[in-house]
Amino acid sequence: MQINLTGRHLEITEPLKQFVDEKFSKLERHFDHINNVYVVLSVEKIRQIAEATLHVNGGEIFANSESEDMYAAIDLLIDKLDRQVIKHKEKMTRH
Repeated sequence: MQINLTGRHLEITEPLKQFVDEKFSKLERHFDHINNVYVVLSVEKIRQIAEATLHVNGGEIFANSESEDMYAAIDLLIDKLDRQVIKHKEKMTRH
């Protein structure tokens, strides 16, 4: 799984990059057919926004979240993606 991390109005620090890598590795445990991941972290005034698009076999999965803390926004994003990945995996196994 290749992760492309982009920051808008935000510098991507090494600890932030490691946090994202660590969190996305959890998704890979549920579903190993994730090809590419595009993550955009942005800041708008006091809102910290995290968005991700996962390219998986059989489609794309997108989610976004926002919080006052970037790490909390990433955690929320992973929770949303986790539910969507599990749902996608169930669809794939039914066919």
